[in-house]
Amino acid sequence: MASAIFYASSTGNTEIIAKQIAKTLGINNIFDISNINIEKINDYDKLIFGASTWGDGDLQDDWDDAWNEFCKLDFTGKTVALFGLGDQESYSDNYVDAMGTIYEQVIQNGAKVVGFTSSEGYDHEESKAQKADGDFVGLALDEDNQSDLTHDRIALWCNQIKDELV
Repeated sequence: MASAIFYASSTGNTEIIAKQIAKTLGINNIFDISNINIEKINDYDKLIFGASTWGDGDLQDDWDDAWNEFCKLDFTGKTVALFGLGDQESYSDNYVDAMGTIYEQVIQNGAKVVGFTSSEGYDHEESKAQKADGDFVGLALDEDNQSDLTHDRIALWCNQIKDELV
C-alpha cells in the first residue's frame, strides 16, 4: 500500500505544511479530512496526520467533527507520523496538544508511530504531545513565533521518517 497525508486546516497554515511535507517526501496522496470520508484512511498503511491546536488544547474543528469515526479506525500494522501546529507563546500550557491527542488515539488503536523530535529550541510550559523524556511525538511547528525555523525543521523531520513512510 501507499503513503498518504491527512490534515485539516482552518487558516491554511496546516495545509501549506502538509503540501511542503508531501513535496519533500514525494507523496502524491494528500487529503483534507473536511472533504473525505474518514474511512479513506483505511486505504493506506503509511500515514501522516497533521493538525493544529485551537483554544485551550482543542482539536481543529474538522478533526473534531471526524473524531468519533477516527477513533473507531484500526491502525494495527500501520505506520504513522504526526505533525502539529500551535502557538507556544500565547498558548504555552497546551502547545500542539492536538498532535498529542491524535498520538494517544492511534497508539491505542494499534499504530506504530515514528518521527519523534526533540523539544530543544521550543519555549512552552506544557504539551500533551511531549513524552516523559521530553521529546515531541511528532514534528511541532509554530508559524506564529518561529516560522523562520519551519523549513529546516520539515527537512530534518522528513529525512528522519522517509525510510519508514515512503
